[in-house]
Parts: sequence; structure tokens; C-alpha cells
Amino acid sequence: MYSEPDPFIHHPELRDKVGDPLKSFFRNFKPEEVFTKYPELIWVLDKLYTDEYRTASRNAVLDLQGDSDLWVFAYGSLMWDPAFIFDEVRRARVTEYARRFVLKDVWGARGTVETPGLFAALDTGDGCEGLVYHIAREKVDAEIEILWRREMVGPGYLPKFVTAMVDGRPLRVLAFIADHSAENIQPNLCRSEQIEFISTGTGILGTSLEYLQNIVGQFSALGIVDEECTTLLDDVQNHMKTQ
Repeated sequence: MYSEPDPFIHHPELRDKVGDPLKSFFRNFKPEEVFTKYPELIWVLDKLYTDEYRTASRNAVLDLQGDSDLWVFAYGSLMWDPAFIFDEVRRARVTEYARRFVLKDVWGARGTVETPGLFAALDTGDGCEGLVYHIAREKVDAEIEILWRREMVGPGYLPKFVTAMVDGRPLRVLAFIADHSAENIQPNLCRSEQIEFISTGTGILGTSLEYLQNIVGQFSALGIVDEECTTLLDDVQNHMKTQ
């Protein structure tokens, strides 16, 4: 669809806001090795998907994709830290889904059992702004494995092809949707719980507050107005001032 050699040619404002995939923590991420370094999180290993499950899940998507290039939709941390090599990034809007802060993290990434954190998930809704990354056909097999070790480390998301609008045109993209059968997807969290989890959640990847700040920061660079994220960040910061 596009063939420009500079991945940021359409969005030069993102050049310093999207991390180098080769330097990403997730580039060589192996769940078992990471959790072994943090003995207090060893219990999490029993919650993770097996390599066999991840391979089967990844192969099922590759079968649907066929021998072609791939577009990946980013609505959370993939917007600033994709970890996979891409040759183009574009602003996009996914239809029929919305970004919702419903993934409760107690596994140690940005929250613990004592102080849970919160991530966003893509759930049924009226639309979600984000980015799409293009992965060239010859790199899909290797790069999607990196993506699977990160997004499909354990229950929470389901990989699915959805429609994104890019410059007014529909585009088939791979996205990771909230898996409502997973115990860490909690769609009925009240606002005060969301605020509390984002205010206090911290783990080996940083804080839940930083996660939300990064989302808002990417939107600011792109000129995207997302009232839900902005208002949630304001609510969290006001809450922290009172503590």
C-alpha cells in the first residue's frame, strides 16, 4: 500500500516519540527469564501461556494473513514502544471498538497484588484513535513472534483482524481485543477504582501513571483529542495531590 523508505515520512512528529525497536525491553523478551529475576513474582509463571499455545495462536493468525505484509494497530504502549521492526507508521481510527481501561495488572508489569495497576484494552465501542504500523511481508514471521511474546504472554487479549480507517480508507489490521473470559479483564471497574489503580500501580515496567501519560503524550503530538484519556489523567493527578 505504501513504500516510502522513511517510516515517519507521514508523521515526522513521531520520530522522537517512538522508540527504536532494537533497543526495546521487549525485543528479546522471554517471560520465564524475566520473572526468574524477580523471585517475588515467580507465582505469575503459572498464569502465563505456554510456548506451545503462543505458537499455535500465532500460526492461526499467520494462516489467516497469508503470504502478505501486515498492519498492526496500536492503542496503548505499542504507540511508543512497538519492539517490532516496521517500515511505516500512520495515524488510524479503528471502528466499532474503544480504548477502555479495564485490564487490571497484578502480575508485576505496572502493578502488583498489593497495589494493582491498570492497562487499556480494546473493547466494544464507538471508535478508537491510535496508530498502525506496517510490517513488510519478508519480516512478518520473525516480527510477529516478538509481538506475540509481548501481547500474548498470558490471558487478557485476543488477536483479531479489524477494520481501521487511514486517510479515509479502510485497512485490515491486526489488533488485540479484550478477552472477557480472562480474570484480569474487569469491565465493571468504577471510576474511583481506575483512578486508584493508576495512581498507585507500579512494577518492573514502570508506573500505571506513566503508561497513561505516554498515551496522552502521543495524542498531543498527533493533535488527537481524546477526552476520556485526558480527563482520566486529570482525575488521577488531582487525586494524587490530595493523598
